[in-house]
Amino acid sequence: MAAQGQTTITYGIWDSRQEPGLRQIADDFEKANPDIKVDIQVTGWEGYWTMLEAAATGGSLPDVFWMHSNEIYKYGANDQLLPLDDLIKESNLDLSKFPQGLVDIYKVNGHQYGIPKDFDTIALWYNKKLFDEAGVAYPTDKWTWDDLKEAAKKLTNKDKEIYGIATMLANQEGFYNFMYTNGGTALTSDNKSGYTDPKTVEALEYYFSFGREGLSPTTGDAMDYFANDKAAMALFGSWRIGSIISNESLKDKVDVVPLPSKDGKRVSIYNGLANAISAKTEHKEAAWKFVNYLSSKEVQEKASKLGVAISAYEGASDVWVDTNKQFNLKSYIEEIKDAQIRPYTHETTKWEEKVYEILKPAYLGEKPVKEAAEEAAKAMNELIEEEE
Repeated sequence: MAAQGQTTITYGIWDSRQEPGLRQIADDFEKANPDIKVDIQVTGWEGYWTMLEAAATGGSLPDVFWMHSNEIYKYGANDQLLPLDDLIKESNLDLSKFPQGLVDIYKVNGHQYGIPKDFDTIALWYNKKLFDEAGVAYPTDKWTWDDLKEAAKKLTNKDKEIYGIATMLANQEGFYNFMYTNGGTALTSDNKSGYTDPKTVEALEYYFSFGREGLSPTTGDAMDYFANDKAAMALFGSWRIGSIISNESLKDKVDVVPLPSKDGKRVSIYNGLANAISAKTEHKEAAWKFVNYLSSKEVQEKASKLGVAISAYEGASDVWVDTNKQFNLKSYIEEIKDAQIRPYTHETTKWEEKVYEILKPAYLGEKPVKEAAEEAAKAMNELIEEEE
C-alpha cells in the first residue's frame, strides 16, 4: 500500500526470474524517492502480450513496462507509448552508451519510445557428464561446424535415448546464427526475404541435418532435453542463465562456449529489451524518473551484478560475466563484436510464424530444404509488402 502523498507506479515485466533483482533495484529507487512506490507486476511471456493488448484497448497499460523488438512498432505507431525524446534531452541520459542497433529498434517514426534495458546473445552449452561418458573432448572456442557435427554423432546414443544436440525449429536460439555465420541473411537491407540466398539455404541444410540424421530431437523443448541429460549440447540465449543456475542437478555438470565457426567466422544473433512508458500514464514524471534511474550506469551495473541480464549500458556486461565464475559466461560477451541484430520489420511476428510453418516439413525431412526456403521467401515477401 502506498502511504498518503505517495505515488504508486506499476512496472510490467514477463520474467519472474528477474523479479528479485529488479525488486532490490526498485527498493533502492524508493529509498532515494520516498514519494514514489514501484509495484512490479509479473505476467508470463505468453500472457504478457495478451495482457498488454487488452490493457492498451482499455487504456490501462502499466505505467512502465518491458517492450520487445517484435512489438515496438505496433505500440509506438498506435500512440500507446510516451515519446521520450524531450525527456531524454532534458535529462543526463546518454543514448550513445547503449548499442546503436538496440536504440534504433525502439525508435518509431523518428521518435524514441524505449530505453534499452539489456541485450542477449547466443552460445553453445554442453553437458560435461555426457561428454565424459562418450569419451568426447569438450567443445572449445576453436570449434567449427564440422567439429559440432562430428561430436553430435559420437554423443548420440540411441539405446540410452541420448541425443548429441538439441537443434529445435527456432530462429533466435537456432538457425539464424548459422545463416548469418555462413554469410546468408533472413532479411535483406531493403526489407526483402533472404531465404532464397544460397548461403541461407546451405546453412538451413546444415542446421536441419541434425534432426534429419537423428542426432537431435525434432519435437519438445531444448531445455527439457538438456536439463534431463537427454541432449549433450544445445544453443541457449544468455537470458537462460537464471534457469541453469537455479537447476541444482544441472549447474555442476554443464558449461558454455562461443558458437562454432565456419571459415573463421561466427555470428550470434543479438536482441534486447527496452523500458517503455504508457502514453496514458497519470504519473509521467514518476514513471520517467524510474526509467531514467533504470538506465543509469550505476543501476545497469547493479542489474548485471545481480545476474538480472546482460545490461545494455557500455561496459556493464563485464560485471555480468563476474556474477557467476562457475561458467564461461564471457562466451556471450565475446560474440558481441560480430553479432547481428535480430531481423525485424514492422510486423516481424507475422512473417516469422509463417516461415516456421513453411520450413517445418523441411526441418522434419519431409520436403527439400531449398523448396521450402523458396516458399518461405515468397510468403514472407507478401507479408512484408502488406506492412507498407
